[in-house]
Amino acid sequence: MKPDEIYNNPDNIVMVKTRGNEIHVICSKESQMEGVVKRLTTPNCKLMAYEEWDEDDDKKWLLTFLVAGDDYELNPELN
Repeated sequence: MKPDEIYNNPDNIVMVKTRGNEIHVICSKESQMEGVVKRLTTPNCKLMAYEEWDEDDDKKWLLTFLVAGDDYELNPELN
């Protein structure tokens, strides 16, 4: 994937955008999230954030992945 690119077509199942070392994926169904996380999670790509948008039929799920080298540690935010 190229940095700062939007990979969207009208017939895409999910929408994908890159920004620097982040990959943003918008899922239109909750059931899509598991497949996206399985495909994108690697030793150098980790799920960094999850967010729900809207409600009812318009509900979307935004997943943000961080792409980094082996020496980078991703620590969860604690409340």
